Amino acid sequence: MNALREEEAEGEPEYAPGSSEDFERLYRGSYRRILVTLIGMLGDPAAAEDCTQEAFVRAFRAWGKWKPGAPAEAWLHRIAINVGVSHWRRQRLREVGELVRRLGRPAPPPSPATIAENSELGRALRKIPAKQAAALVLRHYHGYTNREIGAALGIPERTVASRLAAAKARLRVELADWME
Repeated sequence: MNALREEEAEGEPEYAPGSSEDFERLYRGSYRRILVTLIGMLGDPAAAEDCTQEAFVRAFRAWGKWKPGAPAEAWLHRIAINVGVSHWRRQRLREVGELVRRLGRPAPPPSPATIAENSELGRALRKIPAKQAAALVLRHYHGYTNREIGAALGIPERTVASRLAAAKARLRVELADWME
């Protein structure tokens, strides 16, 4: 049985704040668990690997300030989760930034037929629930995917799909007379 396993069998291993040897022992003993936590959190093994490395870099820089009364691995998990949350937020901001850039593109001027069609369609859209109309407009006017619509509206992709289906069904009813 190696020294780390012997210490774990007795409870939380003993570490000295600021000790490079102890930090290396903590690293070897907890790296895999931290990585698995971040993979579960982010769903992307490559991003989780990057965040794990960043978490250990931050932990090493703060190692001298760690309080021995607190479990070292729990402290390390808190750092890793904070790094993961920051990564997740940056990723969402990039996605939102892309949506904003797409929204900023000017639309081509509509043709007269499109204007006539849109006025009837506009009236029908105003009669369906706003959440359904928003999903439909993002899909058909802006060409967004379900994922992009979900990001824009802050809802899961499955909810986007159900809202689109419900919106189309309601529009068929609203536009039935016009389509005949």
